[in-house]
Amino acid sequence: MPVRHRLGGLHLNVLTDGVYFQDAGAVFGVVPRILWERLGIELNSRYQMALGLNSLLVSSQGKTILIETGVGEKERPLGQTERPGGVTLLDELAAVGVAPEDVDVVINTHLHADHCGWNTKQTGDGWAPTFPRARYLVQRGEYDACMHPNERTRATYFAENVQPVADTGQLELIDGETNVTDEITIIPTHGHTRDHASVILSSGGESAVYIGDMIQHPVQLERAPWVSSFDIYPLEAMETKKAVVQRAIDERQLVVAVHCAFPGLGYMTETADGKRKWVPVEPSG
Repeated sequence: MPVRHRLGGLHLNVLTDGVYFQDAGAVFGVVPRILWERLGIELNSRYQMALGLNSLLVSSQGKTILIETGVGEKERPLGQTERPGGVTLLDELAAVGVAPEDVDVVINTHLHADHCGWNTKQTGDGWAPTFPRARYLVQRGEYDACMHPNERTRATYFAENVQPVADTGQLELIDGETNVTDEITIIPTHGHTRDHASVILSSGGESAVYIGDMIQHPVQLERAPWVSSFDIYPLEAMETKKAVVQRAIDERQLVVAVHCAFPGLGYMTETADGKRKWVPVEPSG
């Protein structure tokens, strides 16, 4: 079920599209298993670990905004999706009284298949935008990377997640930092992909950052060198992560982590000896 969290004058609804299982070794990249297995991560029979699929719905200055759209209804070879009770992101939206046609803006941090799957839905033999009235905001370079994948990226970039949106004129390509409303700003966070982005939400003196695919497990926020094999530019991802974590500490930003266990809300803290620590928080309602 969706959970609600208050951020100043904003009400954040965290929604789920289920649980996404990915190879644990791939999630932790070059970090040896003898190190990450100490975290007590539960693996399934395919040596996969569970990742959240946490989207964010927020109403800001008269606009209903959906950040990220999960896996959707498309079968993919690299990951395995489980949805308890068969509940999808669309069911979660309905549970908070939002129909697809009510969404004004969709923000994609990037266009990997587990982050933009519900951008489109199947209609007959083809695909159409799931949110018929929405503007879909994507970084220009990310769109180019999706539409021209290479040998490495073609396993996760799929034109059917974005081309139907472009065909209807709903796709809006942006360049760098972009204000969606006075309370919501898209910022570049390079590294996972060249044009990966995150989203800053600010209201009433409080701030949050939706970090997209910057990490898949909280320990990767605590330990800068722990980057995923899914990061196309790992050294750049490490530097970006360090800067985002420092800002989150300095400004006491709420961190909304897409792939952490639902709802993926927490704060980053720093101990007296300089160690970073992820502290999950319960939704405030």
